[in-house]
Amino acid sequence: MFKIQTLNKIDPEGLKNFPLDQYEIASEFSSPDAIIVRSQKMHDMELPSGLKAIARAGAGVNNIPIDKCTDSGIIVFNTPGANAHGVKELTIAGLLLSSRDISDSIEWAKSLIGKGDEVPSLVEKGKKNFAGQEIRGKTLAVIGLGAIGVLVANAAQALGMKVLGYDPFISVKHAWKLSRNVKQAEGIEVLLSQADYVTLQIPLNADTKDYINENKFKMMKDGVRLLNFARGGLVNTEDLKAAIESGKVARYVTDFPDEDMLKLEHVISIPHLGASTAESETNCAVMAVDQVREFLEKGNIINSVNFPHAEMERNGGLRIVIANKNVPNMVSQISTTLASEGMNISNMLNRNRADIAYNIIDIDRTETDPSIVDKLLAIEGVIMVRIIN
Repeated sequence: MFKIQTLNKIDPEGLKNFPLDQYEIASEFSSPDAIIVRSQKMHDMELPSGLKAIARAGAGVNNIPIDKCTDSGIIVFNTPGANAHGVKELTIAGLLLSSRDISDSIEWAKSLIGKGDEVPSLVEKGKKNFAGQEIRGKTLAVIGLGAIGVLVANAAQALGMKVLGYDPFISVKHAWKLSRNVKQAEGIEVLLSQADYVTLQIPLNADTKDYINENKFKMMKDGVRLLNFARGGLVNTEDLKAAIESGKVARYVTDFPDEDMLKLEHVISIPHLGASTAESETNCAVMAVDQVREFLEKGNIINSVNFPHAEMERNGGLRIVIANKNVPNMVSQISTTLASEGMNISNMLNRNRADIAYNIIDIDRTETDPSIVDKLLAIEGVIMVRIIN
């Protein structure tokens, strides 16, 4: 019986995909096999012994100690694309909010409460203060053409915008989904120099922190409108303040406000609503549960942020999965150890990602001495071993 711990409220539509005869689900376990989490911070949490996997019901994993998990052989999953339509729709809303002074005009309209019959005439007189521009015919730069970026690019193009995309690492899968009318820019400077609107759809990591900074603002048109529905740390706050004051940035729309953002004029702060739809929460939970089941029941790894993608059909008999440092001679040592125990390998998959390798091995017997786990762990560089019946 596998034990699944939930650190946040996880959509029940996802959790019901765990068969009750194989899984126990609770918010507290002393030694869970897997954890499903949304936003709870885990960096100061002591990882339970025996923990095999953590699934983030969402795309961002900043709340999870990735390196610590990797060193312990714990697979960390996320759910890219599960909330893509929710984020896409809010990004399009942000695009419109940045063009038409909707948010300020709504607040102004509320100030007319108590004016009675004067309201209609006051509205007609005051509306000129909130004039905006149409997005049709304008150029949108989409930085990052993953699941969300592609949807945003296609939607904006359908609304009549000229769309330029930039992503040096676009996958073949996402490229196939991109509208043929979306043009790919050859470089970031060319992209930013042509854009009336810029939207960020890239992850936050060491390479992308402060991605939009003084140098990038210099490449942009005066009066550009910047949208950030990806992560707050992508935009340097001090450089943004200067760009707003100079008129370089006409509007900044963010789904990740902090106190500085709330104080700034020409900033529209949305309280992290990108994936806050019933559909997104359900999709994320379903995907997280399915990925955990694939790993616990079959050893397959799908959408991990710290281990390689690895899937192999069962070939009968026992399955052994092994994670190890990606160094020479590991496969040879593993196969030699198995052979010394009289185990014949019927099928094997080896995949690597940076410093980590992962092996799925099917052997042609239905049972084995549990001591094989210790013998495999004794190989220098092996960090995790599981036997799956």
